[in-house]
Amino acid sequence: MHTIIHRLNHSRFPGTESKQAFRSPHYDCMDLSAALKLVVYVPGVDASGVDITSQGPDLFVTARKTHHVRANWQALHLESVQRDYQLKLRLGVSFDFEALQASVARGVLTIVVPKKQLAPARLPLPHRQVA
Repeated sequence: MHTIIHRLNHSRFPGTESKQAFRSPHYDCMDLSAALKLVVYVPGVDASGVDITSQGPDLFVTARKTHHVRANWQALHLESVQRDYQLKLRLGVSFDFEALQASVARGVLTIVVPKKQLAPARLPLPHRQVA
């Protein structure tokens, strides 16, 4: 007797698989004394395609490529190469996201997020003995 094992297809329609709309870019993170410097590698992206947002302790970077459609274009499994980039990082609450600075040059996105200035800790007042 032969046993047939069917693959589980979570899609309603067989043969259709959902592909991720974004891919994760490569990045470097450098902790400077007064800031955090992120270098994100996003080839094929110019400054108009970059969107940087923050929500609480998280930083979201979305970089969209300019897609050129050619008249004689045929799909040759290049869809994964042409996907846009999205990076999600949990940096914490000790950074000043409002003062963030970013620049793009030759497919390299550089983001500098300054650290928040912490209030100096108050020293306890010396106790005086009155009586």
